[in-house]
Amino acid sequence: MKQNLWFTLFLVFSFLLSFDAVAQNIYIAPSGNDGNPGTAEQPLATLTAARDRIRLLRKQNPDAQHAWQVIIRKGEYIMPETLMLSVEDGGTEAAPLVFKGEEGVVFYGGFYLNKFEKVSDSLWKTDVPEVRRYGWRFEQLYINGARVTRAQTPNKGFYSPVSVKETVIVKGEGRSPELAVQQIKIPAEAANQMKDISEEAWKDVVITFYHHWDNTKKPVQYYNAADTSLYISGEGMKPWNPITTASLFAIENVRSALDAPGEWFLERSGTLYYRPQPGETIEGTTAMAPLLDKFVTISGNEKTGEKVSDIRFENIAFRVAGYRMPPGGVEPAQAAAPVAAGIEMDFASRVSFINCEISGTGGSGIWFRRACDNGLIEHCYLHNLGAGAVKIGETILRANPEEVTHHIKVVNNIARSGGHVFPCAVGMIIFHGSDNELLHNEISDFKYSGVSVGWVWGYTPSPSKRNRVEYNHIHHLGWGVLSDMGGVYTLGASEGTTVSNNVIHHVYSLDYGGWGLYTDEGSEGIVMENNLVYNCKSAGFHQHYGKENSIRNNIFVNSIKSQLQATRVEAHRSFSFTRNIVYFNSGTLLSSNWSTVNMLTDENGYWDTRGNNILFGKKTFAAWQQEGKDSRSVIADPGFMDVQHFDFRFKHKKVISKIKFKPFDYSKAGVYGTDEWKQKAKFDAARAEAFDKMVAEHEAKAGK
Repeated sequence: MKQNLWFTLFLVFSFLLSFDAVAQNIYIAPSGNDGNPGTAEQPLATLTAARDRIRLLRKQNPDAQHAWQVIIRKGEYIMPETLMLSVEDGGTEAAPLVFKGEEGVVFYGGFYLNKFEKVSDSLWKTDVPEVRRYGWRFEQLYINGARVTRAQTPNKGFYSPVSVKETVIVKGEGRSPELAVQQIKIPAEAANQMKDISEEAWKDVVITFYHHWDNTKKPVQYYNAADTSLYISGEGMKPWNPITTASLFAIENVRSALDAPGEWFLERSGTLYYRPQPGETIEGTTAMAPLLDKFVTISGNEKTGEKVSDIRFENIAFRVAGYRMPPGGVEPAQAAAPVAAGIEMDFASRVSFINCEISGTGGSGIWFRRACDNGLIEHCYLHNLGAGAVKIGETILRANPEEVTHHIKVVNNIARSGGHVFPCAVGMIIFHGSDNELLHNEISDFKYSGVSVGWVWGYTPSPSKRNRVEYNHIHHLGWGVLSDMGGVYTLGASEGTTVSNNVIHHVYSLDYGGWGLYTDEGSEGIVMENNLVYNCKSAGFHQHYGKENSIRNNIFVNSIKSQLQATRVEAHRSFSFTRNIVYFNSGTLLSSNWSTVNMLTDENGYWDTRGNNILFGKKTFAAWQQEGKDSRSVIADPGFMDVQHFDFRFKHKKVISKIKFKPFDYSKAGVYGTDEWKQKAKFDAARAEAFDKMVAEHEAKAGK
């Protein structure tokens, strides 16, 4: 008996010793000091100091296999520099490096400005001496944590050019000129804002163009008041997407445009002016300007291929990181592909972000870029973003297939309100990457596509294989600003990729291309099934061109212009369209070349609430079937519970059974977990109302 007792005590003691051996804590606190040892009693002040302390302790005891944990005490932290992690900072699967915050941990990549003083009831100012002393500039500002607008015109909506003329300076050998000057004649209402601007002030004026799927942002080189023309320069316009009189533009950073609540303007002298919003008081207002452009970078060894591994961030909010336009401006780039993120990784394995927040960025949120694998973003809140929320993979097609990013899992996150600096950014995008998963995410309030997969145009081989886009709630996209977008957009060959069980709705473009599901140039081998798509502008589904895609068992409801669209006719089978329900009350059933494209279409249910005489192109249903199309399809009301209130459950199965449609539980799309988390994911009612109002205004204008 005594022997057994001693043996038990020995095991307990050994366990405690082993636990001490593998778990080591370093502490930081708002009241800490980087000269401290990092203990609970004497914490450090910054993440960088914690990193350096761990590096030192590892060098002192290189044989120890500790699971290092940086415990971050509750409070606010101003980050003096980006946290940079390399190979030496990584852990192992058994002993990871963990940065873990207590509840209420916030890191700011900016700093607080001096208190405002009153110029008048409608205008405040403060001094930013760093602007005057060091030439420091910033292009974003946050008042009480909310992004506010740099003085611009118009306050609402956009202008369009009266004329656009390009003069080529250097032609070069590419499809677009290497160097050119564009003359943009602006309308009178815009010219009125250009009065009394000094030559010095013109150096800071910025114009942003919205053209189809791109943005061009340039400093104004010269303004000719006599003919109301302004001049910009840089690369020549892309012949496939130039700036035209149909494009939109806004003029930013003009002192005379500081005329609306929530706008600000920074003079080169360092004086910052702000027009307060209703309810704001000087005493209760804080202003923060971004200093850093990145919160965290994690980089392995590019030369050797050695990766940083096993790092985890938990319960941490990263807020306010800026973006500064280069001196020559920003050339158009689809999906804002080159734009950096607040957190970036290269050559990184098993890096995780759990229950974190990313907000107030000038660029994107998180980017698993080159040669990353087995990463995780889970239960994170990414919002108020300058570009998109999540980027996976590179736009460069590397010769070494081991450098393709793969097995990144993005699950149960809220991605909301993006494109504030780069409107053409995508909510979540996979460039060159395989076996990645976007699951159960809430993606809303972006000005371009919600999800994008693939980065190869045409039938060029692509490494983007077997990606999963499933159970996401994707909605309120476009806002009538850009065109050529989709709730889920695919590009190039992507064999094994599935887009399923998503709910996609309220997608509205400026011109063409407000689609729910969009298989673009060369999309191949993709299965789209069990998706609910409703209230899109151009169509619920559109394929530009591709092959052997399968569109099956989806519900498409009430797109405005048409319901189904296909563009390019090719000899091979473009796609199969089977067991889908198409229900609509406006526009046409088919558009473009759907009637002539090479496809298999059968066992679908079609219903137009305006009557059952549906035309398939210019053909009756009987004539359509005589061509061997939709031979087992039906025209019949599927019997939705309540379309007006977006209840797409079925009252009966008599119609869906005829076409072998299998009901799916679309309520599973979106986030899961606590009631608090699901409540946070709910879209703001006022924002939804604003979207509906925007659609109504655009449609009324189009109908004139």
